[in-house]
Amino acid sequence: MKVPDDDWEPEAPADPIVNTEPLPDELMVPHRRRLSPNHPLYAEILAAHEDAVARGKSLYHDPDSGLSVMTAPHLWGRGYCCYSGCRHCPWIDR
Repeated sequence: MKVPDDDWEPEAPADPIVNTEPLPDELMVPHRRRLSPNHPLYAEILAAHEDAVARGKSLYHDPDSGLSVMTAPHLWGRGYCCYSGCRHCPWIDR
């Protein structure tokens, strides 16, 4: 699998930010139904997510699938769950 260069930047989704409340810290970690703590790349996936969040990015490159994944703060800012099974959806019941 080809890994993007460090300067790779996916195009950010154009969703308007409607929720300006701060994201609670406990919602930064994906629900176990969306990413099992037993996943072999769990720590690497969380590190990629944390790096993207720290850099203010809406997306990160998933080390497992190679796809672009939306961050929890981006999904929180949307203000609702779209029921697409997003890994970092902060709106699912916990």
